[in-house]
Amino acid sequence: MRPTDLSGPGSPPTPIAPAIARRDSLQRRGPAIAPPRPRRHPRLAWWLEGDGAPFLRPAVDFGALALAVLLTIRWPGEPVTGGAALPLLAFPALVMLTLAARGMYARRLRPSVLDAIAPILGAVSLATMTIAVAEIYVFGETLEIPVLIHAWALAACFVGAGRIVIVALQYAARTRWGHGRRTLVVGAGIVGQRVARRLQQLPEYGLRPVGFLDASPRPEAATGVPTVPVLGGTQDLELMADLAEVEHVVVAFSAEPDQAHVDLVQRCKDIGLTVTLIPRLFEAMNDRAVYETLGGLPMLALNSTDPRGWQFAVKHAMDRVIAAGLILLAAPVLLGLALAVRLSSPGPVLFRQRRVGRDGRAFDLLKFRSMAMPRERERYRPDAGQAPGGIEGDDRRTWIGRIMRRTSLDELPQLINVVRGEMSLVGPRPERPDYVELFVRDIDRYDERHRVRAGMTGWAQIHGLRGQTSLADRVEWDNWYIEHWSLSLDLKILARTFTAALRSVE
Repeated sequence: MRPTDLSGPGSPPTPIAPAIARRDSLQRRGPAIAPPRPRRHPRLAWWLEGDGAPFLRPAVDFGALALAVLLTIRWPGEPVTGGAALPLLAFPALVMLTLAARGMYARRLRPSVLDAIAPILGAVSLATMTIAVAEIYVFGETLEIPVLIHAWALAACFVGAGRIVIVALQYAARTRWGHGRRTLVVGAGIVGQRVARRLQQLPEYGLRPVGFLDASPRPEAATGVPTVPVLGGTQDLELMADLAEVEHVVVAFSAEPDQAHVDLVQRCKDIGLTVTLIPRLFEAMNDRAVYETLGGLPMLALNSTDPRGWQFAVKHAMDRVIAAGLILLAAPVLLGLALAVRLSSPGPVLFRQRRVGRDGRAFDLLKFRSMAMPRERERYRPDAGQAPGGIEGDDRRTWIGRIMRRTSLDELPQLINVVRGEMSLVGPRPERPDYVELFVRDIDRYDERHRVRAGMTGWAQIHGLRGQTSLADRVEWDNWYIEHWSLSLDLKILARTFTAALRSVE
């Protein structure tokens, strides 16, 4: 919805002529607002990002569930007839009501198929059990067990397949076709600039920053994110929203008082803009925060992660068991790679490098050697702000080394580090001691990564922060992982690591 009223709530209506003059003045003295980007497949975009988005998932789920019920009733060899089929007709509604109760139809910035697995299975299972109970106690009949299994399996598969298609189309629309809601960021300070950079780096979130609103931006704010200009102050919200065709507002931090932000949020609601808030103390928050109220005052109870608690003891035990099993399963691959490394060039099969793990303890990280031995000792320093890794100095990779680096197979010997208890399957990637001493001094919160064991893969790695990438970004992702850790998050990271490895083979 595009705003038409140029006055804020509680203020007298703004005359049209002064409003136009104000708009023209802002355009002349400020950077030009980027015009809307040409969009492909506008009708599909209406369903994925526009007014049709709230109806897309319910429509696809209903179609998938209706097909599951039809195939269950008409299953070859075991058709369901008579009154026994009546409760199955309520099956789609039961599943969709359960999904709605779990918030599965709420609009999210970045829907995830992995996050939807448990709710879908839970909703389908609950609906199946409800149908079975209704058959016995209401209709006095009993569905055969194979019929219930068919309904459960078909519904879970079809709903899951529908979600996969929707997420894939949405990802393509945002990353390849340029779709996304045009967004204003309130506050052009450090946090606001970080928000704008993240939205530019991650178009799959569907928010495209077009400008900042900040009455007193920091001196460096105008050049912090060059393609996102400072368009004015919060008093210019209605004008800028109209000029830039804004659909969403992200409220970060600015020098204005909190009451001004409260008024701003209400103004956004009045002109039909959706709002996202960056909370204060966001570094200390995680998804275990509990919303409570003290009278009419909202409160958040913060539950922090305890790396020395029983949950991490379970994680470490599972790490060792899974790593030992993977070593046995991958033994032929490990032996084949070891032979290829031995034949590729003179030198040891395994490359050992001192790294820093949990609580600052050093250990020898193991890899398959992917490079020819250097003729003389080399010293490499990463560029400022970048983490070391990847190809450092001269490229001495062997033929098998290039393959292993591309597919990450050179990391497999770290399963031995996991069995020894020096590493975990998932966690922050460890760094060399001399770099750690440097980064602790220069990078905010770097040392907090050492609260947990280092990992073979991690939250930062599955988001593309590998090799010589921004160290500050990597530290941010690693600390986010620690604060939000759960066994389900570890499984999600492992699944995405596996799919990323498969894509690298293609």
